[in-house]
Amino acid sequence: MVFGATVGLRKSEIELVARVVLPKFFMDDLSMDTWMVFSSCKKRVVVTRMPRVMVENFAKEHLRADEVIGTELIVNRFGFLTGLIHETDIDQSNLNLVADLFVDRKPSLGLGRPALMASTTFISLCEEQIYEPVHWNSLDQQLEAQPPKPVIFHGSRLVKRPTPAMALLILLWFPFGIVLAAIRILGALLLPLWAIPYVIGMSGGRVIVKGKPPTGNSDGKLYVCNHRTMIDPVLISYVLGRNIPAVTSNLSRFYNILSPIPIVKFTRIRDVDATKMKQELSKGDLVLCPEGTICFQPFVLRFSALFAEVTDMIVPVAINCRVGFFQNPIRRSWDALDMIILFMNPSVVYEVTFLNQLPIEETCSSGKSPHEVANHVQRILADTLGFQCTNFGRKDESRVVFGNNETSH
Repeated sequence: MVFGATVGLRKSEIELVARVVLPKFFMDDLSMDTWMVFSSCKKRVVVTRMPRVMVENFAKEHLRADEVIGTELIVNRFGFLTGLIHETDIDQSNLNLVADLFVDRKPSLGLGRPALMASTTFISLCEEQIYEPVHWNSLDQQLEAQPPKPVIFHGSRLVKRPTPAMALLILLWFPFGIVLAAIRILGALLLPLWAIPYVIGMSGGRVIVKGKPPTGNSDGKLYVCNHRTMIDPVLISYVLGRNIPAVTSNLSRFYNILSPIPIVKFTRIRDVDATKMKQELSKGDLVLCPEGTICFQPFVLRFSALFAEVTDMIVPVAINCRVGFFQNPIRRSWDALDMIILFMNPSVVYEVTFLNQLPIEETCSSGKSPHEVANHVQRILADTLGFQCTNFGRKDESRVVFGNNETSH
């Protein structure tokens, strides 16, 4: 399995996958009872048969492990992985590394899965041995234990773990998904707004509208929504029955051409963008996703506060999306491919919840700072969706994916 997953790749590519793809699947496997035992220890060491590079980021960033012991991948002289590992006897190698790490004393606790030859694994070195399933009943320590760091940025296109059965199902669906995506995209581009519901319904999609959508003419309202997929602003236009321009800064020219609604391009220069937004609002309504990037996890990222500075007519809109196979990953790829992959799902269910326009006392006109207003809107959207607010934002995503910083309002 390691050979098929790594052969021919560079180590940096495996490290990228370990940062943005694997943590979500590892976290899904984490037993909270096991975590309670693990987190109660002062020094925590993760020992795995998997390549260390695949596990190290998750173990140290999310489980707060001090050390990670695993197999080492072989890199050829051209810098590519051969798919092979250095160790011939993985269990013995791990046992030796653990012994070297604890020279002066034995590890106090070993936690692992039952093994046929437990005496040959690292757990035989431990004073106390616990095997799964773990039953942790200490309520006091459960209350005191710090939870693992959540996975906020997930870069996989797959919603579910690609088990052999699921992978086969996805491969069988792929040709049908491409045809379905073409029908959906062409329908959205060529048909008027009133006809789109019929295309959505016939192709297995569904849009659920909650709350009371504003009625009347465009009078300069700013619809502020969380960002789940690339077509969030299009959904708001579809529900309201009119083309409402969307403000964005990170879409490709290809998407701008295909977009059925007008796109207002941000420059990421604060004063210039504030002036542009005011000009557009003087002409009519706008849609804005102040997170600045897609988050498909149950979190609402930190909001840019710029929108609170330019208008008091703010309508929060909570958006959620449920899909079967594929999702939009965090920023790593071509926008057009993201759109095609999203529409390849056999079913796509959107929930669009319109909240009441912010009262004047909740805006900057009442003396509140732009950050207070932005944080309030973030909080009510998260509460509506049952999500969590987080202080992470676009810069944090850039550090995870690209290892750099980007300018953000």
